[in-house]
Amino acid sequence: MPAQPLAAPPLLAAPLPADRLDSLARLTDGLDRDSLWWLSGYAAGLARSGLAVATAAAPAAVESKTGERLTVVYGSQTGNAKRLAEQLAAQAEAAGLGVRLLRADAYPTRELKGERLLYLVVSTQGDGDPSDDARGLVDFIAGKRAPELKGVHYAVLGLGDSSYPQFCAIGARLDARLAELGATRAFARGDADLDIETVSGPWLQQALAQAKDTLKPAAAHLATVTPLRPIAPAAPTHHRDAPFAAELIGNRRLIARASSARGAVAADKDIRHIELSLEDSGLHYQPGDALGLWPRNPPALVQAVLETLQLDGDAAVAHAGQTLPLRQWLGEKRELTKLARPFVASHAAHARSDELNRLLAPDQSASLAELLSRSQVIDLLQRYDGAWSAEELVAALRPLTPRLYSIASSQKAVGEEAHLTVAHVEYESELGLRWGAASHQLASAEEGERLPVFIEANERFRLPADGSRDIVMIGPGTGVAPFRGFVQDRAADGASGRNWLLFGNPHFRTDFLYQTEWQAALKSGQLHRLDLAFSRDQAHKVYVQHRLREHGRELYDWLQNGAHLYVCGDATRMAKDVHAALLAAIAEHGGRGAEAAEDYLNDLQQQGRYARDVY
Repeated sequence: MPAQPLAAPPLLAAPLPADRLDSLARLTDGLDRDSLWWLSGYAAGLARSGLAVATAAAPAAVESKTGERLTVVYGSQTGNAKRLAEQLAAQAEAAGLGVRLLRADAYPTRELKGERLLYLVVSTQGDGDPSDDARGLVDFIAGKRAPELKGVHYAVLGLGDSSYPQFCAIGARLDARLAELGATRAFARGDADLDIETVSGPWLQQALAQAKDTLKPAAAHLATVTPLRPIAPAAPTHHRDAPFAAELIGNRRLIARASSARGAVAADKDIRHIELSLEDSGLHYQPGDALGLWPRNPPALVQAVLETLQLDGDAAVAHAGQTLPLRQWLGEKRELTKLARPFVASHAAHARSDELNRLLAPDQSASLAELLSRSQVIDLLQRYDGAWSAEELVAALRPLTPRLYSIASSQKAVGEEAHLTVAHVEYESELGLRWGAASHQLASAEEGERLPVFIEANERFRLPADGSRDIVMIGPGTGVAPFRGFVQDRAADGASGRNWLLFGNPHFRTDFLYQTEWQAALKSGQLHRLDLAFSRDQAHKVYVQHRLREHGRELYDWLQNGAHLYVCGDATRMAKDVHAALLAAIAEHGGRGAEAAEDYLNDLQQQGRYARDVY
């Protein structure tokens, strides 16, 4: 006979007042399975310890005890800050120190003035912006409500990318502001570039040594007060430092390529749908996660560098304990497609260029930013002659780092595969053809080729656990990628909530990504609403933010009825314009002032109902 379904456990009367039940509902809404298991373990730990219960009920009563612990707070956009913070917390825990590890948006700001030793590991994105999970904490510390922090010792590790003018700006702002509030800097701030370990390694060592000197080892019974993490599943075989060789099983162009007036192909209009097999990898992902790829630089680009500098690609070069042919260093280990300020400074010295030195002056930041945004390493080398040795070049270039792509599929729909939506960066400069490293590698790869990949979880960008909740997805351009996975996942689960997608691109005819899929989803009821903005199909430009304003009443009604809101795409302009449009819609249709509208959106973010995946 068929197996009978298990009966749901009986609901017990909750020994909580109504306001606590409401708080509990807000806390757990949208959490994934792992987060809920962690929360249950944390509550169980509290229940096992009388002291822990006192801590939960009256933090001030045990301040002298909790003051002996280390608090590590991270704000992470791509996972690097999270990974370093976890590493530091684990090392402190192993050293017998009391420690708690918190994502910035989970940090209780009321406890800031009671910290004994606080470490902040924070990333800077875009034009000097905090990661999304750190926005609230950064605003609080910068704002008028921040308390005096005498007695608090702290240190900051900033992560950034020196190819952007506001390099590590958030770390610098927090470091200065904490000192302004009276806190004592335990040791100097670290500003880590893409070669993160160069700065983070010494900083973490100093952080651990400082914590050992400052704090007393935690008593055994305190381990249940601030558990670092739940019992973790076995570590995956494949990860960032041990990627899986995934077979390419699909590579097709998504849009028609327009022709120029001369009949040449417009090379910037190559958007690819990539399919990779994860079979036998043991890798699993959820909608919203990213796939990391360790890229290779285009061989033609490597050859151009060698020829420009008249260097031998077969010459053995020793650096950081590793000896490789120069060609391999440039192809697999060093960043060539992103130009950064430190290399500009180095080449200015090698080329003895007054022009480059002038660009490095503080009052030329805008001109330098323009150079960094439109130039690659080869452009600098070809414009300004300079003599480099192979050893100097390898030492001066930044390490090649993985590229992250939002996964455009759900494993419930595609099984052991991961799909990507990739804009192939390829353009003609005045000095020759240029490419993006990872996008060119993916676009050029043939079926059967294997590529080194890993999964980068994105806990901040998750579908609501309650499938009856509506979702609003805003994803212009390749920002639509994760929403393909969202819709697939909700369809596989039979979620009853409505799905609303807002998509934009320049032209309907050539740029409507996944057009037939969205039309089929509308027809089948998997997608309930689709609003489009093709910016250049009419005399005046129309973007997704304009559609948000046009449909502000419906948007506000969806949000008022519990919808979750998601934005994915370019951080430098689109995300800011969309945020402004959301604020305008909330203010107008919610009858709120500007500050109240901002508070409303911040509250949605705190609830996990407003999530952004911007890059």
